[in-house]
Amino acid sequence: MDTRCSICRHVTTADRYLCEGCEYQARTWLRGMPGQVALLQACLPPAAGPAQRGGTGRAHSPLPLDLRALDLLGPGQPVPVDDPHGDATGGIPIGALLTGWAHYIAADVPAVHRDQHGTVRIERHGHAAAWPRTGTGITAWSTWLTGYLPYAVTRPYSEVMYGQLEDLMRQIQHITHTRERRTAKDAPCPVCRGFCLVQREDALHITCQNCGHRLTPEAYDAHRAIVLPALARTAILMQAAHAQARQAAA
Repeated sequence: MDTRCSICRHVTTADRYLCEGCEYQARTWLRGMPGQVALLQACLPPAAGPAQRGGTGRAHSPLPLDLRALDLLGPGQPVPVDDPHGDATGGIPIGALLTGWAHYIAADVPAVHRDQHGTVRIERHGHAAAWPRTGTGITAWSTWLTGYLPYAVTRPYSEVMYGQLEDLMRQIQHITHTRERRTAKDAPCPVCRGFCLVQREDALHITCQNCGHRLTPEAYDAHRAIVLPALARTAILMQAAHAQARQAAA
């Protein structure tokens, strides 16, 4: 029976809640998290300069750090906390989010063993915790989660995990003013015929921004090899006809 990805709603026949494309994107985010941390650290000094002469002045000295970046880089809880005064500006800190998901997945991974009668038993130990072999920093937790991602996408909570990673990346990019590189492709979409195919550096598929159709890079290359020669011939014929019409009018 066909199932659909909980994120993009594309059909996937595998026993998973996230399709291969969304799993690839989550993996890209996790692998790139150490680099995002470095960008946030560079953004810690506030961008605002001193008050200009003739301005209204300040009631107090400016803070020496950008609180948005500090919120994401500092300690915290792996779940949102009540913030009645709006003091927390960055969402769940990166380390807390990654650590929380690592421990949650570790507690959910089934343990397989044989009992005294030789029967194979599968159990889940809700008290298990994750312990990366390379330490407890952002790189270690990102690596651990990347390794267990193929298991996580087969579980219902993978949709929540994906959504929190997506929110985290959006918050980081808002602070660092970065964005994934996008390349517009020259061949039209094979479904809607619009010239709306875009390739993102963090995505597995080339996606039509008009109808949502997706192509692997290999499928796009094959499609491009078929349609572009015909489009080029049509463009040449139209240009020649236009030139003849101008000559006749002159």
